[in-house]
Amino acid sequence: MGKRYRVAQWGTGDVGRRALAAVIEHPKMDLVALRVFSTDKAGRDAGALCGKPATGVFASLDAEAVIAARPDCVVYLPNQADVTDMCRLLEAGINIVTACVGFNHRDSIPPADRSRLEAACAKGSASVYATGSSPGWITELVPLTLLNMQRRLDRFIITDYANMASRNSPDMLVNRLGFGTDPATRPVGRPLGTATSTPPTFRALAEAIGTPLDEVTTSSEYALARSRTEVAIGTIEPGTIGALRMAVSGWRDGREVLTRYSLWYVTRDTEPAWDYRDSGWRVQVKGDTSLDISIGFDVRPEDYAAYSPGLTAHPVINALPFVCEAAPGIRHTNELPPIIGYFGS
Repeated sequence: MGKRYRVAQWGTGDVGRRALAAVIEHPKMDLVALRVFSTDKAGRDAGALCGKPATGVFASLDAEAVIAARPDCVVYLPNQADVTDMCRLLEAGINIVTACVGFNHRDSIPPADRSRLEAACAKGSASVYATGSSPGWITELVPLTLLNMQRRLDRFIITDYANMASRNSPDMLVNRLGFGTDPATRPVGRPLGTATSTPPTFRALAEAIGTPLDEVTTSSEYALARSRTEVAIGTIEPGTIGALRMAVSGWRDGREVLTRYSLWYVTRDTEPAWDYRDSGWRVQVKGDTSLDISIGFDVRPEDYAAYSPGLTAHPVINALPFVCEAAPGIRHTNELPPIIGYFGS
């Protein structure tokens, strides 16, 4: 952190606004451009969009304004990644840090997109790196740290718990995940939640520790509410889905090496009665130095919605200086120095 970094922000959703605030407050970063995607945000000062004092940087709908500002790096947080936009930035010599899933592992990127991105990185001598909380921090940085204590690994298990009772997002919770619905009406064989984002990050981790995966499998199962429960999205009736457990498993030589469970729920009174914990993670390492670690959040449940965007945004900001100094290309976590936060002046 011996130098300052010129930073542009791309996208101002919930995570984007938290990242924008972090850039503005960072002692070694200077915000130089901001791209937004709605006319009601265009022309407004960046500080006003994230609850910070005025910065003199005004939001623009124009991607060319970002390139013209010549940032060292773009904090790239749109609702959906656009490879064409990413290539324009990289070709202009602008590094990218992002929480967009699908870029954690080079070989998992569709071949045509990977070729375009790598050509753009080479042309602009720039890098792109994807991180965040999950995938990212819990699926790469934490495992690489804990595995430093092992010389024999039998299995690595991550379980993330999410109490969604206070989350008022009917489209996600009801339509996509099925809470409060009859399990017989749910699509069969469709990946859900983290089952869609974990395989690339698991493959990157497995390769980093010398155990490339032969196969990644996914599964999901439901637990039914036993009693009528009122939650933020409405009423959960008995016999409807009260909890969802997804599994992503990485296999090597016929053995399950890496596993991630996601146990998301709106009630703990279910059949079957699973091992419910407060929102957070449990990490288990099975090996010659076995570990069992619980990670929770020191926040009131009613404050979690305002708190959680930082879980995804802050790892992106902390990675930015390391990506700017990295060799050009699509970077993996194990190819960067240990990523640390910087709090000095």
